[in-house]
Amino acid sequence: MTAPPTLYHPDDFANLRHIGPSTSEIESMLGELGFESLDALIDAAIPPEVKRSAPLDLGDPLTEKQVLKKIREVAAKNKVCTSLIGTGYYGTSIPSVIQRNILENPAWYTAYTPYQPEISQGRLEALLNFQTMICDLAGLEIANASLLDEATACAEAMAMAVRFTKSRARTFIVDHCCHPQSIAVLRTRARPLGIDLRVGNASEEIRSQEVFGALFQYPDTYGLVRDLREDIRHLHDAGATAVVSADLLALSMLKEPGALGADIAVGTTQRFGVPVGFGGPHAGYIACGEKYWRQMPGRIVGVSVDSRGRKALRLALQTREQHIRREKATSNICTAQVLPAVLASMYAVYHGPRGIRAIAERVNLLARRLATALEAIGFPPDHRDFFDTVTVNVGTKQSGILSLALAENINLRKIGSDRVGISFDELTDEVTLSSVCRAFGADSSVPLESGKFELPIDLLRDSAFLTHPVFNMNRCEAGATRYMRRLADRDLALDRCMIPLGSCTMKLNAAAEMMPVTWPEFGELHPHVPLGQAEGYIEMIDDLSSKLCALTGFDAISMQPNSGAQGEFAGLMAILAYHESRGENDRSICLIPTSAHGTNAASARMAGMSVVGIETNQDGTIDLETFEETSRKVGARLGATMITYPSTHGVFEPTIMRIAEITHRNGGQVYMDGANLNALVGLARLGDLGSDVSHLNLHKTFCIPHGGGGPGMGPIGVKSHLAPFLPKDPISPDAERSVSSAAFGSPSILLVSWAYVLLMGGSGLTQATKVAILNANYIAHRLRKRYEICYSGTNGLVAHECIVDTRLAVAGTCVSVEDVAKRLIDNGFHPPTMSWPVLGTLMIEPTESECKAELDRFCDAMLEIHGEIEKIRDAKIDPHDNPLKNAPHTIMDIVGDWGRPYTRSDGCFPAGAMKDAKYWPPVNRIDNVWGDRNFVGLQRTGNA
Repeated sequence: MTAPPTLYHPDDFANLRHIGPSTSEIESMLGELGFESLDALIDAAIPPEVKRSAPLDLGDPLTEKQVLKKIREVAAKNKVCTSLIGTGYYGTSIPSVIQRNILENPAWYTAYTPYQPEISQGRLEALLNFQTMICDLAGLEIANASLLDEATACAEAMAMAVRFTKSRARTFIVDHCCHPQSIAVLRTRARPLGIDLRVGNASEEIRSQEVFGALFQYPDTYGLVRDLREDIRHLHDAGATAVVSADLLALSMLKEPGALGADIAVGTTQRFGVPVGFGGPHAGYIACGEKYWRQMPGRIVGVSVDSRGRKALRLALQTREQHIRREKATSNICTAQVLPAVLASMYAVYHGPRGIRAIAERVNLLARRLATALEAIGFPPDHRDFFDTVTVNVGTKQSGILSLALAENINLRKIGSDRVGISFDELTDEVTLSSVCRAFGADSSVPLESGKFELPIDLLRDSAFLTHPVFNMNRCEAGATRYMRRLADRDLALDRCMIPLGSCTMKLNAAAEMMPVTWPEFGELHPHVPLGQAEGYIEMIDDLSSKLCALTGFDAISMQPNSGAQGEFAGLMAILAYHESRGENDRSICLIPTSAHGTNAASARMAGMSVVGIETNQDGTIDLETFEETSRKVGARLGATMITYPSTHGVFEPTIMRIAEITHRNGGQVYMDGANLNALVGLARLGDLGSDVSHLNLHKTFCIPHGGGGPGMGPIGVKSHLAPFLPKDPISPDAERSVSSAAFGSPSILLVSWAYVLLMGGSGLTQATKVAILNANYIAHRLRKRYEICYSGTNGLVAHECIVDTRLAVAGTCVSVEDVAKRLIDNGFHPPTMSWPVLGTLMIEPTESECKAELDRFCDAMLEIHGEIEKIRDAKIDPHDNPLKNAPHTIMDIVGDWGRPYTRSDGCFPAGAMKDAKYWPPVNRIDNVWGDRNFVGLQRTGNA
C-alpha cells in the first residue's frame, strides 16, 4: 500500500529559495563533474586540514513569516521618539515615490558598481545628478559620487590636504565646534599618517602655529553660523588648505563654502530623504576646486562618448583606484554609498531648488521662533546667528528640562552639564515646537521679533543652485515615476540576470530580508538616543554578532566598519595597538601575497605600515619558501600578514595554517580578508585557520545588496587578545580607533544579514556554501572545453570562483578580453571581473543563487563567443569589423543602414540572448580615453 504524501507548507522551503539549483539539477551537475554526492565534491575540493567536521549550529531555519514576526517583536522594543539631537543626523521625509521606486526596487538595490558603463547608464546618470547637486550647493567645481559618511569625508579631506598643500607643516587643526564623531575619526586617521592633529579654537590655533590645513563646521555643531572668510584667507596666505564640513540644507540659504574660499567641502547628504537608521547608511560627500580633483578619493562619474559619438557616462580616472595602485593608492576606498546617494539626488530632483529652499526656510523659521520663546523666559540662545540649531545654557535645570522633553516623547541634546541643544528639521511641526517649549516652560505663541535672530545678511546665499533642467522638471508624480523607471531600464542588475563577478559575490537579496529596513521602528532612531530606546537594535546586533562569531571562530566582533576597506583598516589598527601595548612599536611591516584582495595593500599603507609583497607560484598558491624566508628576515619588524582565503586566485590553499604559524612564530598577527567567505561558511572557520582578525563583507556573503556600489558593511571579528583594541563609539569619552560616524556603522542594513541567517539556519548556510562551490566548478568544467582555467587547487577543483584565461583563446587575433566582456552584454549578461587579478582573464563567481539553466545559458554564451573568435582566426569574419569588436550592440544598430560584414541577427541576437526578453544597452562601446582627456563631472545641457 502506498504511503500517503507528506504535507508541506510552502514556507518550509523559504531557506532554499536562496539556493538556485534544484535537487535534480544538483545531481545532474555532480554527474558531469564525476561525483556521487555534494559532500564528495566538497571533500575533494577543500583540504582536510582546513575543513571543519562539526556542523554549524545556529538553530533551525525559520520561515519567512516566522522571521518577519520575530523582527516585528524586536522592532517593538525600539522606542521611536522625536529626536532633535542634531550633530549631523536629522529627521527627514523620503518621498513615497522614491521609496517605492528606488529604495524598495531590486532594479536599483541589486545593481553592481558601474565598472561596465554601457549597462550602467541609469545609475551613472543618478550619480552625475548627485555630483551636480553637491557642486552646486558647495560652490566648488568637482565632486565625487559619495563617500561612506561625514566623518570619513572629513578624514579623506585631511589626507587630501596633506598631499597637495605647499606647507611643510604636519599639523592639522580641527575646530572644537566640529561634530564629535568627526573629531574621533580624524584622530584615528591622523596618527598613522604622521599628522599632528590639534583640536581647539581654530581661529586662534591657525594663527599660533604653522599648519597645513584646518577643518571648520558650517554651521557648527552648536548651531553657530559664522563667517569663515578671514580664517580661510589666513590659511591661504600661509599656503595651507581650508576644509569646510557643511550642512547641505543650510547651503540653500547660506553662502556656499566655495564662495567663502574653501578648498574642500565635505559633509553628509542624510537629511536629503535618507532615513536616520540609528546611524546609517548615509552618503557622505566631498567636493573640491578644479586644481585638486586628481587627488580626490573614491569614484567620479564623467561624461564621455560612445562609438557612435553619442553622450555616454562612465567612471572617470579609474587608474587612481586602490585595486589598481595598491600600496601607491591615495585612499583605500572600495565602497561608496551609491544607493543612499541616488536617494539623495532623487530627493533634489523631486523637490527642486525652490522646494529645498522652502524646507530650509521653514526649518530656520521654527528655530527662530523657539529662540524667541526661550529668550522670553530668560534662556537666551548661545548664538544669535543660527540655521536650525539653538543651544542654550540652562544651568542646573538641564536634567529637568531633558526629562520633561522626554515625557513629551522628544530627545534633546545634552551638552556638558549645563547646556541643551535643539536641532529642528524637515519633520518639525507646530506640535513639536509646542512640546519643546513646554519642556522649558516657555510659550510657543510668543510673537517672532523681526530681525532679532535673522541670518547675517553678508552670509546669505546670492548664487543660484540646481539650475540644470533635471532639477526643474514637472513635479507631478507621474513624471517622477517615469524618470526613475527610465533610468532603471537603462541598467542591467541582478533582477534581470546573473552577475558572475569574481571576488564580488552577487547573490540573491531576498525580499523578506529587505522589508524591515524601511520600518519606522528601525529607520527613525537617531544614533545618539539613550540605549534604552534602542533595545531592539541592541538585541538584533548582539544576536547577529554572536552568530557571526560562531560561524567564523572569533571571540568578539565590531560592527562599526561600514565597508570592507574600513574593516581592513580597523583590523590593522587593532593589530598595531596590540603590538604597542606590548612595547613592540617597531612591528610595522605587512606581508601581502599578490593573491590577496586588491584593497589590502592600500589599507596597510593607510594604517602607516610598510608593504612587502610575496609572489605566488605558477599554480596560484603562495610561495611558502619565500614567505618563510621573508618573515624570518623581517623578524621583530613583522606586524601582520594580510591574506585572502580562499585566495583571489580562487583556490583553497592547503598551506594556510602553515602561513599563519610562520607569522605567529615571528611575532606577527594574521589578518585574513573575508571577501571570499562565501566559500567557507559552515565548512571552515577563519578563526580556526590561524586568523587573529578578519573582516566580513556582509554585502557579499550575508546578502546586504550592493546597491550599485554601496552601502556595504565590513565588521571585523577578532580573537580575544585583540578584543580590547576594537573601535570605540566615536561619541564616547574614551573614543579610540573609531573608523565611522556611528558606533555600529550602518546598523539599519544589519537587519538584512540577520534575517538571512535566521532564514537559513546553520544547515541552510552550509548548503549554500556547498552549492556555491558546485556552481563554480560546474562552470569551470564546462568552459575548460574551450578556455584555460588559470588556477585550480586540490584535485583540480576551484573554490567558489574560477579565473578563465582568454589570452590563449584570442592569441593571433585582434580580439581582447574587453571584447569578450562586451560581447557578453549582447548575450544579456553582466560581464565578470575583467583583467583582475590576472591581466587578460575573466574571474567568474556564480554564487549559490543561480539555477542550472542560468549557468548553462552563461556557459553557452562563453562557448559561442569562443566560436566567434575561431571564425576570426580562420578568416571567416573580418578581424576588425565583427560582433566582438563592435559589441555591445544597441537597438539603434538594427535601424537604418547596417553596412557590416555580418547579419543584424548575428550581431544583436547571439546564442545566449533571450530573444523574448532582450536587454538592449542604451549606448555602444564607450570611449574611455576621450572621457579622461575631456573630463566633465557635472550635468550640462546638451551632449558632451
